[in-house]
Amino acid sequence: TAWTFGFSRTTSPGPHSTSPCRTTSSRSSPTMSCPASVACEPSTSTTTSSPRKLSVAPQFLPRSLRVADLAANQVMEIFPLTFGEKPALRSVYLHNNQLSNSGLPPDAFHGSEAITTLSLSSNRLSYLPPSLPPSLERLHLQNNLISKVPRGALSRQTQLRELYLQHNQLTDSGLDATTFSKLHSLEYLDLSHNQLTTVPAGLPRTLAILHLGRNRIRQVEAARLHGARGLRYLLLQHNQLGSSGLPAGALRPLRGLHTLHLYGNGLDRVPPALPRRLRALVLPHNRVAVLGPRDLAATPRLAELNLAYNRLASAHVHRRAFRRLRALRSLDLSGNQLTRLPMGLPSGLRTLRLQRNQLRMLEPEPLACLDQLRDLNLAHNRLRVGDIGPGTWHELQALQVRHAPVDHTVPRALPSPFLPQRVPNILVRG
Repeated sequence: TAWTFGFSRTTSPGPHSTSPCRTTSSRSSPTMSCPASVACEPSTSTTTSSPRKLSVAPQFLPRSLRVADLAANQVMEIFPLTFGEKPALRSVYLHNNQLSNSGLPPDAFHGSEAITTLSLSSNRLSYLPPSLPPSLERLHLQNNLISKVPRGALSRQTQLRELYLQHNQLTDSGLDATTFSKLHSLEYLDLSHNQLTTVPAGLPRTLAILHLGRNRIRQVEAARLHGARGLRYLLLQHNQLGSSGLPAGALRPLRGLHTLHLYGNGLDRVPPALPRRLRALVLPHNRVAVLGPRDLAATPRLAELNLAYNRLASAHVHRRAFRRLRALRSLDLSGNQLTRLPMGLPSGLRTLRLQRNQLRMLEPEPLACLDQLRDLNLAHNRLRVGDIGPGTWHELQALQVRHAPVDHTVPRALPSPFLPQRVPNILVRG
């Protein structure tokens, strides 16, 4: 008989969302979501509610145990035979307890060689525990006090696919070039919300998603990324890259990079020499003030470009800045200092966000070729009734209805001979 032991006030952790590249942790359980390129397999277990909370784990559990759920208790100590010598054990949930390293013996999982999921998040661990099961595929260690991964602590986990270390106290000295190098199956690594100043060395080739947001990274070196040639999603938001932290060619080893997040880094220009296959470039809340004719030429496959809340003025956006972006479908320029629509917008554009600028007029020419545009947001600008030229909307046949309030004065600026055949999906406010 296979046993499931549950003494938890919450359900077991497991992936349950499909929005890209986001991990979160709550008091009840850790959750994650990932792009379609990374398999998301929910884990399940049977739990038993109880008004009492365990402070010590059971000393002996059945040898046939398959799932053990002790989450959301006050466990401070684990015994060798609590989870050890359990050849059928697959999943262990210990998140939201009070475990420190002294309460987790080195042989805690000895003889349990089938464990694939282990959750130790939201405890009091100060370093990554040694002697973890080599069979692990998912390891949750977020929300601890981890400042160091001891050398060799992950040397046997060659089947590990997902590793969560966000919301800890990791510094550069707490990692070395061998920390992740043996993880030959690793696809998802979350190191966000730590104290790193550089990209870790020794990243494995299999890595698809690397989350480094909200650290203190000041420099990205190409040498640190050579091993991670398979990386698809790189998240570097809220670091300290500034004007020189992402030099030309730093990301060149990442030839297959799909998405790059650089939100809130103090960048004053679009980084040069980005990977040519990049599909999404997310750069809001920086200091970009100029778009030259070649700033985006290196990324002709971009489908999404977000430059919201930068310092772009119309005089410093070159009329050929978007010339090479024939695949662009979504462009966000909201929250800048534009006084007129940019020229030379790609004809395949479907979404154009220009809210919260300083637009004072709308002319037909910038919109003339945008026959696939479906969503145009012009809210919170300085447009008035007479600022919209006749024929401005004439070519915008694809615009669709938006269920949002529209300033009652706007329709008077759109005489029926100049409206598209379909009701436009336009939000225009003063």
